[in-house]
Amino acid sequence: MLTYYLIALAIIALDQITKWLVIINMELGESIPIIDGFFHLTSHRNSGAAWGILEGQMIFFYIITLVFIAAAVYYMHKYAHDNKLLGISLGIIIGGAIGNFIDRLFRHEVVDFADFTIFNYNFPIFNVADSALTIGVILIIIVTIIEERKEKRKEKEKA
Repeated sequence: MLTYYLIALAIIALDQITKWLVIINMELGESIPIIDGFFHLTSHRNSGAAWGILEGQMIFFYIITLVFIAAAVYYMHKYAHDNKLLGISLGIIIGGAIGNFIDRLFRHEVVDFADFTIFNYNFPIFNVADSALTIGVILIIIVTIIEERKEKRKEKEKA
């Protein structure tokens, strides 16, 4: 279990360090091309959720995030003992949720900076915490598919 919390802590640290570097080294709105036409570091702030939805609803985000983190911790303690990939997934998700929660709590907005243009589509700007949440959810989906396949095999063996 400690390993999963260390993963969360590493995600939080990486997230907060990268955001701090953007804040101290870039002006809001400044964009630095890393791979021109594909990836830029862009100093951006978001007071909402993904793609700016529910902008300015901080109390809502505080409550939802705390409930979400508590549920993830509970789920990890209840089900991740026998499933390392589930534990890793939840550790990543918890780290991402706490990373953005820290921003909302202390800055009243989330610092974003990863700005990608993919096939002429300018993807919404995001950060390490957002990436962790996305990766964690994808891993949970993979865990769910694996577990369902195991259950189907067990049912076939019983028949």
